[in-house]
Amino acid sequence: MKIAFATQDKVSVNAHFGWAKSIVVYDVSPQGHHFVESFEFGDTLEEDGDEDKLAPKLEAIKDCAIVYVAAIGGSGAARVVAMKIHPMKVPQPELIAGILDKLQGVLQGTPPPWLRKALAKDSERSFDFEEEEVAP
Repeated sequence: MKIAFATQDKVSVNAHFGWAKSIVVYDVSPQGHHFVESFEFGDTLEEDGDEDKLAPKLEAIKDCAIVYVAAIGGSGAARVVAMKIHPMKVPQPELIAGILDKLQGVLQGTPPPWLRKALAKDSERSFDFEEEEVAP
C-alpha cells in the first residue's frame, strides 16, 4: 500500500497539502516499508486561492491509499477523497519514519475499518491470475 506525506524537509509531516515543497511516497506492508519516490513542487506555494497548484500534487498521490498532511483545505480534501485517498491530519509535526513504523505494526494486527478499506482499494489495482481457480 502506497502512503504519501506532505513535507517541507522530507523527514517530518510538517506541511499543508497545497503548500508542501515535497511529497514523499513510501510502500508499506506488514513486512516493512521502503521509499518509492519524492515529488518536488518549487517555490510558488503561498496561499493564493490558485486551485491549479493542486493538480501536480494530486497527480503525485494518485496511486496512494493515504496522504498524511499537517493541514489541508476543504477543496483539496474534497479532491483527495474523490480520488478514494484517505487524508490524515497530524496535529503537530511528526517523523515520517515513526508513522511508517506505526502503520506497519497496525497492518500486522487487525487494522481499523478505514484502513482495511484503504487496503482493499490498493488490492483492487493488482490482478494475480496465478491464484485464480477455474471451475472444471
